Amino acid sequence: MTHRIRAGVVGASGLAGGELLRLITQHPGLELAFLGGSSHIGRRPAELHPGLRLPLDGLTVRPVTEETTDGLDVVFLATPAPVSAELAALLADRVPAVIDLSGAFRIRTPELHERWYPKVQRRPDLAERFVYGVPELVGDRFADAPLISLPGCYATAITLGLAPLTLGLGLDLRTVLIDGKSGSSGGGLKLRTTDLHPYRNGAIAPYAPTGHRHAGEVRDFLEREGGGSVGSLTMSAYGVSHVRGLLTSSYVFTDRAVDQRELQRAYLRFYKGHPFVRVRRHDETLIPVPDPQAVLGSNYCDVTVLHDEEDGRIVVLGALDNLVKGAAGQAVQAANLRFGLPVDTGLTMHPVMPA
Repeated sequence: MTHRIRAGVVGASGLAGGELLRLITQHPGLELAFLGGSSHIGRRPAELHPGLRLPLDGLTVRPVTEETTDGLDVVFLATPAPVSAELAALLADRVPAVIDLSGAFRIRTPELHERWYPKVQRRPDLAERFVYGVPELVGDRFADAPLISLPGCYATAITLGLAPLTLGLGLDLRTVLIDGKSGSSGGGLKLRTTDLHPYRNGAIAPYAPTGHRHAGEVRDFLEREGGGSVGSLTMSAYGVSHVRGLLTSSYVFTDRAVDQRELQRAYLRFYKGHPFVRVRRHDETLIPVPDPQAVLGSNYCDVTVLHDEEDGRIVVLGALDNLVKGAAGQAVQAANLRFGLPVDTGLTMHPVMPA
């Protein structure tokens, strides 16, 4: 496109919304033209996000209507899933591109969606029209797509970790056990007793020890994509005391014999040409990697694959900043692909460490 892409952000007061404002205002091809919301009408970005003091010519939060979104090229929905389901029905076919960061349209299978998102009522026809997936895996489908649904933060790290095994090597994964640890920003800005500082600081809180909706999301995607099969896939999730970043550890059992050299080569080959996935050796730096602090503020996902010869399991580690690669950065990455821009446009920032 020769003109700047007019972008709107709905849910601008949230953490992911604030990251979108930060990234869009530094993007050479995007113009922030609309802030949408319901509880902070009339407020400026600097009032909502103390770190953002932007010269936006009086841009304030406005209600989302057909009139206020007229003339936009893309709308990012950084809203809760029930709200996204409603807004998608309003904006579909009116705005050229809608990119949803919520879980409203992530799971295609109706039964799985009902299990993990029972309170999210969505139009079945819209659910079929949304293109879902991590940009590295389905980016070619984003070109000119009117409706895009992005994976959750955990699901992004898990899927990027498992895809080279199923889609690359064609392995049948008999059992996958996932351990996920995330900072407090993963829960947004809701006020809950468990997130109060006296309880959260220093904690390792098992908030979803027997199941997490992102595991259902990963299974749904991998089963639809083909390649190797996935048998049992389960997840336990823990909240830890830092603010940003997450780490997923996937313990994979398969009946096919593999070794470290084959796995490392497969991962390097699979992500060749994908700048935001860094395949790393566990011991290549002064600190063991992947480590969430080594990706903070960036759109990178660091992935490490290890073969446990003692027990014959494959260990896949993935680390990312849940507000960037797990949310806003990935949304901008999708917009780049949607509008034919280089995938790294506006996303070349390096990690901040220590943070």
